Amino acid sequence: MQLELRHLKAVCAIAEAGSVSKAASVLGLAQPALSAQLTRIESALGGCLFERDRRGARPTALGELVLARARVLLPVMSELQQEARRFAGEAETVGRFRIGSTGCPFLTGFVRRLEERFPTALVTTHSSWSADELAGLVAQGRADFVLAGVCGDAAPPRVEGLVWCTVSADPVFVLLPEDHPCARLDEVDLRALADVKWAVTPGDGCFETCFATACARAGFTPAAIYEVDAVSCIELAHSGSAVALCQPMFRQTAGLVAAPIAGAPLMWRHVLGWHARSPVAALADRVVRHAKAAHADVLGRNPRYPAWLARHPRFAPVA
Repeated sequence: MQLELRHLKAVCAIAEAGSVSKAASVLGLAQPALSAQLTRIESALGGCLFERDRRGARPTALGELVLARARVLLPVMSELQQEARRFAGEAETVGRFRIGSTGCPFLTGFVRRLEERFPTALVTTHSSWSADELAGLVAQGRADFVLAGVCGDAAPPRVEGLVWCTVSADPVFVLLPEDHPCARLDEVDLRALADVKWAVTPGDGCFETCFATACARAGFTPAAIYEVDAVSCIELAHSGSAVALCQPMFRQTAGLVAAPIAGAPLMWRHVLGWHARSPVAALADRVVRHAKAAHADVLGRNPRYPAWLARHPRFAPVA
């Protein structure tokens, strides 16, 4: 493996955080992914960089050597890249991207694209079920962008100074056990699920009302709605205790099927927001393009979704 700047950034993050798990949170990565990356880095360098135990991660002698060089090299490379971009007329004025997100299925790809395009910028993430909360963080200057979900044609949070752009508009699917009678249908009629219980993730906005309205149009009232976290939604669906409402790019999981609802009565939009007067506003158009590209990357996670899109061109990815 060739050592890259991002590897040195990861080593510095682990040293500064004092543990791999804390560094993973700062870097917006899963802890196992960062652990695996550290193993590859150590293999490339020929020895352990950290002593790891219950108390955290402490640099070894080799780790101290690598950190000393990295702390010299990273600022020099950052300065070189900034000077080169200024010379080319493409100077980047941002040293970090602080991203707030409400359970976005393409957040990982979005972060990866930002890191690749802006290799000297530190990209961090903050998660919340509330789009209003995250929009408030942007307005207060405590976050740079918010990637939020809104129901149907509903407006994103109305916060003074924030600019919003739609990244994607996707139908809502249902998550069923693979042996459910409706699991293999091309589309599931809501009326066939009139007697089931439902599971949804929390959020502000009108989604629950819109779902109840869709059920009323299908001729029934939902038996019960469990508002739970994403993991519990999956567990309830897997056990057959409830049908979960999910995004159509839900990753294939053993025993579960994400199936479209006939007539696509529910829609979920992902919107990206930033403050018009923030330092990152000049980069917003490029950041939006990266978000749209990250969305396109995950459309095939559920093999049924691209085929469904081909039959429903009005849901084509946002240009």
